[in-house]
Amino acid sequence: MFKFIDLGIVDYQKAYQIQSQYFNQNIDRKQAGQPTQNTVLFVEHPHVYTLGKHGQRSNLLADEQQLKQIQATFVTTDRGGDITYHGPGQQVVYPVIDMDFFGILTKKYVWALEEVVIQLLREYEIAARRLEGAPGVWLYADGRKQPEKICAIGVKVSHNITMHGLALNVNTDLSYFDYINPCGFTDKGVTSIEKELGHKVDMQQIKDLLQKYFEKVFSQFIHTEADR
Repeated sequence: MFKFIDLGIVDYQKAYQIQSQYFNQNIDRKQAGQPTQNTVLFVEHPHVYTLGKHGQRSNLLADEQQLKQIQATFVTTDRGGDITYHGPGQQVVYPVIDMDFFGILTKKYVWALEEVVIQLLREYEIAARRLEGAPGVWLYADGRKQPEKICAIGVKVSHNITMHGLALNVNTDLSYFDYINPCGFTDKGVTSIEKELGHKVDMQQIKDLLQKYFEKVFSQFIHTEADR
């Protein structure tokens, strides 16, 4: 169903070029009536802030000098959503898939990405949920003063082919979020698996669980001819 590729630690722009190649190849194949390929890329990025196509630059709170001091860069990109942070210890996932293969549209696709993460977090006894009007995965129980995002989601879709995806805070240095209004929100916080558990988590284990739950969640959308 999926081809999983681990890119390791790669600069954001380089990873964008790689996923764009898969994205454009799938569109070309689709337009030519050829089979498409569902590829899921795993990657960690050096410190970078990315702004979605409808985001507000004012949600970046750091100036050029501050970005240099924290060894971070800033880029604009063509995904949905506002501003977010990527960095070491955060597992970024870029699924380049054909939604027609699964018979779903964008709203259900985003739901599925959220569901992958929600089910993964149950393995660590972390009760995460959706938040109405705010894509991503959140924690907002246990006496928290405000909802805290543990996974950001932003996608691009063309010809029902997807790119961009999700960013799960695993062992992320959360201090980097102090330099932005995450996803444009000023009344919500951020958290990570490490913060919730009180210790670091093995990143390979996270990738293994992501593969498990991508297969599990998306398989429910596939029907045989006899089911149709």
